Amino acid sequence: MLLVDLLGHRGAHVIGFREAAVWSAVWVAIALVFGVIIFVAYGVEAGTAYTTAWLLEKSLSVDNLFVFALIFGYFKVPREYQHRVLFFGVFGALVFRGIFLGLGVAVVERFTAVLFVFGAILLWSAWKMLKDDDVDMDPSQNFGVRLLKKIVPLKDDYHGQKFFIKEAGKRYGTPLLAVVAAIEAADLLFAVDSVPAVLAVSSDPFIVYSSNAFAILGLRALYFLLSGLLERFHLLSKALAFILAFIGVKLFFQAGHEVISPAIPHIPTWVSLSVIIVSLTLAIVLSLRRPAPAEHGASAEGGDAPDADAAASTGDRER
Repeated sequence: MLLVDLLGHRGAHVIGFREAAVWSAVWVAIALVFGVIIFVAYGVEAGTAYTTAWLLEKSLSVDNLFVFALIFGYFKVPREYQHRVLFFGVFGALVFRGIFLGLGVAVVERFTAVLFVFGAILLWSAWKMLKDDDVDMDPSQNFGVRLLKKIVPLKDDYHGQKFFIKEAGKRYGTPLLAVVAAIEAADLLFAVDSVPAVLAVSSDPFIVYSSNAFAILGLRALYFLLSGLLERFHLLSKALAFILAFIGVKLFFQAGHEVISPAIPHIPTWVSLSVIIVSLTLAIVLSLRRPAPAEHGASAEGGDAPDADAAASTGDRER
């Protein structure tokens, strides 16, 4: 799937709404077809778990787009180069999620009580998303960018899609390399939320990783599809915070059921799926019916970034 995505976007060009919509439809269709295969091959329980995990990760990935747009706006990345950066972001996310999920499943299988810790992480993340400090995130202080500057000197000007250039026999990094470093650092930190969340749905490595993979693979097309529209969904962060809090509570019940007493109820997966669908639907509908006051967000060349307040609330997680 990565190869298909890469070959479909080889040249530097601006991804328009129509192209982004087609690719988004392709990725969603493939994910749903795969879900049908899970239902047929492994049964209703596994199919429901996959669908819930995929929708959960897909909704969390929309939250990630706020930070990506803020990074692009800060570094003034030309729109024709953004898809190249996002490809490496997708690849990095798949690698990080694979490592974190593998470790998470192994830990949960041996130490079920760690679910209490995962639940606390999700509740903390939900609180941070709801708390609006009105503090702008500075992408230049991203730990990935700071680490990169210690390794290789950076130039101020873009040189096409190149990540490195040579001048007077010395190798320099371009701003595009710094953007990749910032995106990869964001991927790493986003996994802190998404991995405990998906493990609350299922502990089957195949289910949790395949749902993550299909949610992430469509992230690049989804970014260009929603570019300039993210600020309209101003209530989405509140819905995502509620979803994370609900999943955190679900983890507490699950851990209590397995560690403390079987009398503690276990929240079924179909309830989680229902909560996610209803929360996202209400957030989108109410956001469109009750637009937020106009804000002036930063903009990358040819594209709008989300408003600063929305990005700041999401950016808290990256800091």
